[in-house]
Amino acid sequence: MLIIFLMTSCQTEEKKPIIDMTPKPMKTVKVPAFNADSAYQFVKDQVDIGPRYPGSEGQKTCADYLKGKLEGWADNAMIQETTAVVPTGETVPVYNVIGVFNPDAKKRILLSAHWDTRPFADQDTERVNEPILGANDGGSGVGVLLEIARILHQDKLQKVGVDIILWDVEDSGTSAAGSESYCKGSQFWARNPHVPNYKAAFGINLDMVGAKDAIFYQEAYSLQFASSIVRKVWQAAHMSGHGSHFPFESTGGVTDDHVFVNTIAGIPMIDIIQFDSSLSNGFGSFWHTHDDNMDVISKKTLKAVGETVTRVVYEEDRK
Repeated sequence: MLIIFLMTSCQTEEKKPIIDMTPKPMKTVKVPAFNADSAYQFVKDQVDIGPRYPGSEGQKTCADYLKGKLEGWADNAMIQETTAVVPTGETVPVYNVIGVFNPDAKKRILLSAHWDTRPFADQDTERVNEPILGANDGGSGVGVLLEIARILHQDKLQKVGVDIILWDVEDSGTSAAGSESYCKGSQFWARNPHVPNYKAAFGINLDMVGAKDAIFYQEAYSLQFASSIVRKVWQAAHMSGHGSHFPFESTGGVTDDHVFVNTIAGIPMIDIIQFDSSLSNGFGSFWHTHDDNMDVISKKTLKAVGETVTRVVYEEDRK
């Protein structure tokens, strides 16, 4: 994943409190329970398939697995297929997996995460040309959203609709090839949504949301494009008792799927991502290495993110 800071000085800038982000009272609604054991199993299911990089056997196997899960819970489920050229020059298949809940609702919330894995371990010291398992970087956000999909099936939405999109071919880019070499699935969808003229009130993208003791600072592009949604989500995290994972502090910008949803589709979308711009490796020591396996996944972190996003959805539906 390519890191792009909004200003050069941001690389050394201290994280700053966001003054207007202090929690404010919110209407209390009954929020369905988020099962962290279930989310953990969904992450493990993906890892058990093996690497899911574009063009691999695991890619198609995992796409079918994800579609099968959403077919059991969503009102509509589909795979949006296309192809993309990656920095190696190869043309690879792209499978965006989509689940639609309460399709008749005009007001919609977009929830997303990428499910593909890095085709090489460029941050490792050995086996650098071999693909990684991507438990956290790829598996974790999808695991959380599959559990939310299960919840949405059991506790039906009344006023809003939710579209869950699991992006493909997010993580095959390189810094040399530029920012648009990443996030191929979301770039395609942003230009070709699954519903003509699709719009959502807001979106939340999840990336690397399962590691032990992960801290989710307020990412700079999220603040630039959708500061009110950042406020909404971080307040929900604190109301859910997960303030230690969601401090009211900002960090640098990360080129991730939400950037293209904002800039191409015009939908205000934020990124919940483990990233600390004050560290040399802000994504964790296991990032893009063979250590990104189930050993790094924490049920506590999955629960913190899952309960937060679930609260946002049901607060929006029943306020």
